[in-house]
Amino acid sequence: MLDSLRQPLETGRVDVARANAHVSFPANVQLIAAMNPCRCGHLGDPALACSRAPRCAADYQGKVSGPLLDRVDLHVEVDPVSAADLSLPPPAEGSREVAARVAAARDRQTARREDSGARTNAELDGDALERFATPDEAGRTLLMQAATAMRLSARGYTRVLRVARTIADLAGAEDIGRIHVAEALSYRRVAPRA
Repeated sequence: MLDSLRQPLETGRVDVARANAHVSFPANVQLIAAMNPCRCGHLGDPALACSRAPRCAADYQGKVSGPLLDRVDLHVEVDPVSAADLSLPPPAEGSREVAARVAAARDRQTARREDSGARTNAELDGDALERFATPDEAGRTLLMQAATAMRLSARGYTRVLRVARTIADLAGAEDIGRIHVAEALSYRRVAPRA
């Protein structure tokens, strides 16, 4: 069932074929998904984790295919929130400040639209991707090393470039540097070792 999302996530279209007709619908979506690390949800807690850990986690996470995971740009592990965490002061950067940074980044992407034909960095492809999302030499070196170490597919490589371009836009940087590539790589899921 989940693997049926692969093509729409890649192309932004859903194709429905029946005996009498073939119809294509737009499906440009932002997919946000969540899952527990294992069936019981307590993998990182030695007091609560089941007796099958870590095998339980490998079996549970193995239900999501690699090709589907390769189409997900950001993989973020979130630690459980404790009661003590709830009493901490709010973060230094509030929602208004974050919204302003995002709006400025979107303005940068919009200004690029005329030259690239893409509304967002997620749509950069081909020549536009090479023109607007090529990192500096240090960033390129890091990306090439990581592509080998992390066994990035061509799709994964392209997605790292797009995410790095967005991170640079959020930072107000014109060029993609090593730091932007490093952050983009930190959001990629590492392929399991054979």
